[in-house]
Amino acid sequence: MPQETQPPVLWEPGEDRRERANITAFTRWVRRHRDVAVDDYHSLWHWSVTDIEGFWSAIWEYFDVRADTPYERVLSERVMPGAEWFPGARLNFARHVLEGRDDDEVAIRHASELRVIGEWTWGELKRRTAAIAAGLRHLGVGPGDRVVGYLPNIAETVAAFYACASIGAVWSSCSPDFGARSVVDRFAQIEPKVLLAVDGYRYGGRDFDRRDVLAALREQLPTLEHTVVLSYLREQPVEGALSWEELEETGDGAPLRFESLPFDHPLWVLYSSGTTGLPKAIVHGHGGMLLEQLKNLHLHLDAQSGDRVFWFTTTGWMMWNFLVSVLLTRASIVLYDGSPGYPDLGAMWDLAERAGITIFGTSASFLSTCMKEGVRPAEGRDLSALHAVGSTGSPLTPEGFEWCYRELGDGLWLFSASGGTDICSVLVGGVPTLPVYEGEIQARTLGMAVAAWDPDGRELVGEVGELVVTEPAPSMPIYFWGDPDGERLWDSYFSMYPGVWRHGDWIEITERGTAIIYGRSDSTINRGGIRIGTSEIYRAVLALDEVVDALVVDVPKSADVSRIELFVVLREGSALTDELVRALATRIREDCSPRHVPDSVRAVAEVPRTLSGKVLEVPVKRILAGEPAERVASRDSLANPTALDQFSELAERDRRASG
Repeated sequence: MPQETQPPVLWEPGEDRRERANITAFTRWVRRHRDVAVDDYHSLWHWSVTDIEGFWSAIWEYFDVRADTPYERVLSERVMPGAEWFPGARLNFARHVLEGRDDDEVAIRHASELRVIGEWTWGELKRRTAAIAAGLRHLGVGPGDRVVGYLPNIAETVAAFYACASIGAVWSSCSPDFGARSVVDRFAQIEPKVLLAVDGYRYGGRDFDRRDVLAALREQLPTLEHTVVLSYLREQPVEGALSWEELEETGDGAPLRFESLPFDHPLWVLYSSGTTGLPKAIVHGHGGMLLEQLKNLHLHLDAQSGDRVFWFTTTGWMMWNFLVSVLLTRASIVLYDGSPGYPDLGAMWDLAERAGITIFGTSASFLSTCMKEGVRPAEGRDLSALHAVGSTGSPLTPEGFEWCYRELGDGLWLFSASGGTDICSVLVGGVPTLPVYEGEIQARTLGMAVAAWDPDGRELVGEVGELVVTEPAPSMPIYFWGDPDGERLWDSYFSMYPGVWRHGDWIEITERGTAIIYGRSDSTINRGGIRIGTSEIYRAVLALDEVVDALVVDVPKSADVSRIELFVVLREGSALTDELVRALATRIREDCSPRHVPDSVRAVAEVPRTLSGKVLEVPVKRILAGEPAERVASRDSLANPTALDQFSELAERDRRASG
């Protein structure tokens, strides 16, 4: 729904903050060296998406991208898909991370449920990266070969990724909490040569042995020539596999070497959620990711010398790639492997204190859970180093914004962001020189020509529309693996508006240039021409203390009839009484629309989510419409696969009741 009144400003950067922001220096450089009249962020953004060749060449020059051969031109042609960026240039992503670093400075701080907090200096990171790279070369790995990681979010994984990037090998990773079927669905597509893995992990205080899964992976990935196992859970070798120590010893003392690679040489393969069908294997290139992350991490995240950047993530989510790319800046990073709620919801705030985190990244659902459970992050903790909190994964509610400022202080820069695996970056997100409005994302990011469109391709301002990107950007996929004619790529992004990227979210761009995400457009609920994003309904429902989580779907019953089904997870000790159902209806009627009051409200034990925390609205909708659960969702791609069973049972019960 369009905003009727301007929401309150919760934070505005002071003059000192504006002055020291990286984007302020970049704006002045653009004025001086590009002779462009950019007086504020919005004029800078407008220039970046109209003169896209001028903007991306400015990023190249300003951040001193080092290429072994120069580029012939910035962009061959403004087309999507198929844009060819910086043809002729040869470079290496890892070189820009590892060269010119002070060996004695800390690069990584890391902790897990198995390890106390520790540090790796740049010297350690470079030495370990060089050793792994030399070990992989000894195993026959070269440019273009695929190396896959079944690894947790630990320092060794970072070194392994940069080792692969330095060689020109293609990296891909899954968290060890993925089941064998889910891993095979991903890795088998890219035919890996080497598997890097751990023997197990600890989560929520429980140990999970993954040696049986490793055996299954080795059996079902026929292209594997070598498996390397890090003894993470227990000090026991895995039969038939090379130990991590042996891999590094093979390359011990080797110098760092960086292969000179074409701009669009594959850097990594990421995957769509895979809740239905095989996950899409999304390929990004060295050059495109380098430029996008230099821009995003310096100018939007504003990572600077002395910053300690944390984002809660696993290696199976694009935010891990985002986090390890922070090492392109002068900041260090903080890793954590384990449950964010163990032994309680204060665990990550404890880590923020112990590690001196300055930029704390997490999901909107984590912040909302902390709010609902009454967590007091600053109570009994010294969080004085913390100056920014980032939120992504789903829309952060206005109440979530209020909670952060109430609990963490009015000096906090809270930036909500939305983008995706597809671009491994942000489309709308933080800007350190702009105010924070309650419930809104600060701006469209530089170089991303984001707009809201109606079904006929007309741009909307102050109204909800499809999120589109109207100009190419270097971080868009170079292709999908196993999609030689580009058909899956076209169907995924360009079939609705030919030649224009359709992202799949509902978005509103306000007259102030801020953005509001309303959820996935394929799960939007339309009643009498009034479209409501599911995030709006969740905001209304979760405002009630008795409700801790929710899922809403619009289930078709015939060609012209559907039912809005609301499912709620109740706080312990609460019951779904008639009074609570009426209260839910009242909140939705008043906050959203009378047309969107649910036809039924039912309590469930838990809401099914992907491993990255996204709610499975569309699969649940299909189950309730009569499709088998095994057809609509791959259980190994879910954080809580048994959560689907309750919906299958409800669908069967409904079918019997209707005769």
